[in-house]
Amino acid sequence: MSVNYAAGLSTYADKGVCGLPESFDSKEELKEKVEALAQLIRESQYLVVHSGAGISTSSGIPDFRGPKGVWTMEERGESPHFDTTFEEARPSLTHMALLGLQRAGYLKYLISQNVDGIHVRSGFPRNLLSELHGNMFVEECGKCGKQYVREKVIGVMGLKPTGKYCEEVRGRGLRSCRGKLISTILDWEEALPEKDLNRAEEASRRADLALTLGTSLQIKPSGDLPLFTKRKGGKVVIVNLQPTKHDKHAHLRINGYVDEVMSQLMELLGLVIPKWDGPTVCESSTPDQKPLPAIATKKEVKKGVKKEVKREVPVQRLDTPTHSRVFLYFCHFLHCRIVVNTSKL
Repeated sequence: MSVNYAAGLSTYADKGVCGLPESFDSKEELKEKVEALAQLIRESQYLVVHSGAGISTSSGIPDFRGPKGVWTMEERGESPHFDTTFEEARPSLTHMALLGLQRAGYLKYLISQNVDGIHVRSGFPRNLLSELHGNMFVEECGKCGKQYVREKVIGVMGLKPTGKYCEEVRGRGLRSCRGKLISTILDWEEALPEKDLNRAEEASRRADLALTLGTSLQIKPSGDLPLFTKRKGGKVVIVNLQPTKHDKHAHLRINGYVDEVMSQLMELLGLVIPKWDGPTVCESSTPDQKPLPAIATKKEVKKGVKKEVKREVPVQRLDTPTHSRVFLYFCHFLHCRIVVNTSKL
């Protein structure tokens, strides 16, 4: 399926301000600002990241309001170019750097407006992620709420039925749920998923540092969530090339490509950006607890999908030398993952 998911949405006039000019910090300014960001992260006890379409442009997925964004081009009467599909899109450096920050214990929660599914397919733990506008690879049971992460995009949007039925069995001897599965993709003015929104609001209030990456923060309520952190006494850092709605609330404003910023940041923190070995789904992680040894409890192989369920190996943020962080990273890599067989993609 083409990455032009916007074409499947209903007609809507107010798409926000599009095509604002981009500005770039000088090389020296960028270096100084990223150093300041690194120090803020070292001092932070609860970092929350808010990601937007700008982190996926280097994956081949266009944004919406940038100079060549989908809606910017639409306003000009032009057609945007799409040279990839959702299934073919690979995580950007920023996607993988966020996974590295989470595994190192710095990043406590991730809130995304993106529907491309890359955060999930990168292996970012789903219990630490709110996808406020849905996921092209996820369908949900309208009856029991069970979600299914698929290898291919669902193909329908606007919370419409996908034609499949829930296979969840709640207890021994009981029949499967058989509720209708629906798309998780929102259309204009549809209510955000309550569970994801509640968790996002709770994390935003708890955060002492909110880092926004590649979003103009124009869409409500997701764009206003960083202000929850500011109102509780926390700091807001904005990384974007265009002006955003909440620039005046930012403690630090970085004008640069998110991949460049995250590359410098990871180096300053002494962290390695994880390598992507194919679509990987991790359901849970508990980084606030002390590390435990991994103990395999179940293994299942079904239809080309390898599923390993293990006791969680949480990672605690430690102010330790790099070799200690590498050890923690290796421990975390072993836990609870589903590795999708890429030969079938």
